[in-house]
Amino acid sequence: MNDNLIDDERIREAFANKDWPEVKVTDSWQIFKIMAEFVKGFETMARIGPCVSIFGSARIKQGTEYYEMAVEIARQLTLKGYGIISGGGPGVMEAANKGAHSTGGKSVGLNIELPHEQFHNQYIDKDKLMTYDYFFVRKVMFVKYSQGFVVMPGGFGTMDELFEALTLIQTGKVARFPIVLVGTSYWSGLFEWIEKQLIEGGYISAEDMNLFRLVDTADEAVEHIIRFYNKYVIKPNF
Repeated sequence: MNDNLIDDERIREAFANKDWPEVKVTDSWQIFKIMAEFVKGFETMARIGPCVSIFGSARIKQGTEYYEMAVEIARQLTLKGYGIISGGGPGVMEAANKGAHSTGGKSVGLNIELPHEQFHNQYIDKDKLMTYDYFFVRKVMFVKYSQGFVVMPGGFGTMDELFEALTLIQTGKVARFPIVLVGTSYWSGLFEWIEKQLIEGGYISAEDMNLFRLVDTADEAVEHIIRFYNKYVIKPNF
């Protein structure tokens, strides 16, 4: 059967013969599950100390340029005293945790329950693996407990995390922290579009382009994070 027809059937079933008041009551009980994820996350992450989150595709393979670069970035950051937070899964996430693990640094994984692709990698400290049902709870943990974001090439999830951080900083909802995008060849097209459409159209300010730094090497990525805190005299909460 055509996938679109299957989806149409599911949509019809979802809206047919619903007792909407009962559904609303059921939905309201999810608040307690959401609350439990926040409480567990806050209690665990508050004990970890200063960390940098590294994002990127789950589909990038070991031995490729960006996988090995993520390993090196994580390795260097842990030698500077930072822990590493990843999404807990394969690809760039695995590379980040692997780099932290190689130095004995803190290696945190914020995993998410998904129907495919996502399973936790082997380089996460056993007491620092958390699994979430809700993306929005997971994103709160990334932002609240990170002193910086390193964003490798990735898909929709990576874009979601990047623009969440940029929006929160731009609107003053969180204190500014360094955001590093790795891979000029990957990101340049997106930011050319942002300059052409968003800045020239007046949807954002030209100064908003200063909220991130585009780099091509592990050394540049790490240097920007270290220099950011030296420049602003904001010391990580060691």
